[in-house]
Amino acid sequence: MQAIYSEVADQLLILEAELRRMELWQSEPPPAEALASSEPFCVDTLTLPQWLQFIFLPRMRVMIEQEVPLPRECSIAPIAEEFFKTRGGAEELIVILEQIDQRLRLG
Repeated sequence: MQAIYSEVADQLLILEAELRRMELWQSEPPPAEALASSEPFCVDTLTLPQWLQFIFLPRMRVMIEQEVPLPRECSIAPIAEEFFKTRGGAEELIVILEQIDQRLRLG
């Protein structure tokens, strides 16, 4: 396994832990139709934390398990900055997302 896969897998665990710490982790998934949105980040049907939990994390885990090429450009941190700008308290989450974005860019 290439280093990027284990490094990104570790970052995903940190992301999940932070979502749980922030109490943004949900025990029940949204309805299937909400997960099937064709909009980027499912902005029309999910919150960013929901997208991270139910779309991003599962897809990235599958890609890592199958060792398929990972996306080079996600740019999730800027979306998180915008999403949390009026909510506050997400500085650590944004740092984690910046680290994931940066690692994926490096390939």
